[in-house]
Amino acid sequence: MSEANWYVVHTYSGYENKVKVDIEKTIENRNLHDQILEVTVPMQDVVEVKNGMRKQVQKKMFPGYVLINMVMNDDTWYVVRNTRGVTGFVGPGSKPVPLTEEEMRPLGIQSNEVLVDFELGDAVTVISGAWEGTVGNIKGINQGKQSVTINVDMFGRETPVELNFTEVKKM
Repeated sequence: MSEANWYVVHTYSGYENKVKVDIEKTIENRNLHDQILEVTVPMQDVVEVKNGMRKQVQKKMFPGYVLINMVMNDDTWYVVRNTRGVTGFVGPGSKPVPLTEEEMRPLGIQSNEVLVDFELGDAVTVISGAWEGTVGNIKGINQGKQSVTINVDMFGRETPVELNFTEVKKM
């Protein structure tokens, strides 16, 4: 599978939050969680002075733009490009250009990737969350979402549960 990168999407002005919500709904409906990882509208705190009153408000850092962390392929390109309010990706022609780490750093968005030595079939113990203390074998690993899938015994049946890397430890 390809690596996920941050891309910039141009939208109609004022449609940034609507585009974010619409893309997130499409991710749910089409089950694209492992391909489109995050959609964000970067905000910054600004102090406004109106009628002598100081007020702290949040303003969009880049009006008309939405940032998306995704694996670029034909499906994800199509989903994002055909979302209502999106005018296109930032890049030459129809080829989106991913942002570099240097470009992401000032936005306060870091890739906090956790490196693990998990393998399929490894026995793990859940160390936090609702399943704390549960032991299971890894049935799937999703590096993009930083998660593992284990089977747990629920009501006498094996049920798959997805957990973050930080919620489990190797036995």
